[in-house]
Amino acid sequence: MNAAKLAMLRFFALLFLLPGLAGLIVSAMISTSYLETMPKSPEPDQMRMTPRNIHGIVVYQTVEEDQRLSLMEGASVGIFVVGLGLGLVYLEKWGSARSHASEYDDELTDTPR
Repeated sequence: MNAAKLAMLRFFALLFLLPGLAGLIVSAMISTSYLETMPKSPEPDQMRMTPRNIHGIVVYQTVEEDQRLSLMEGASVGIFVVGLGLGLVYLEKWGSARSHASEYDDELTDTPR
């Protein structure tokens, strides 16, 4: 694989890895803020009746809050896994290219004098 394709593969791996990781961090921060601000018992007058277990503590939120956070968590994991897969493919291709280059260099230096 040529250097341009390797660079493109590395770019796309990072393009998915970094936003996926950022999304996971942001969703963890939102969960932590929910833990501090959401009620620990259902509050029907505020429509906070959907439970969410955060670090072993159940808080109650609205359906929209639950869907939004679940979507963010799921999308972040998906994007991160795609980036991780691309990163692993990149490392495999990079290692193969380095090995091939090393073998070629060995052939050049092993010429009889």
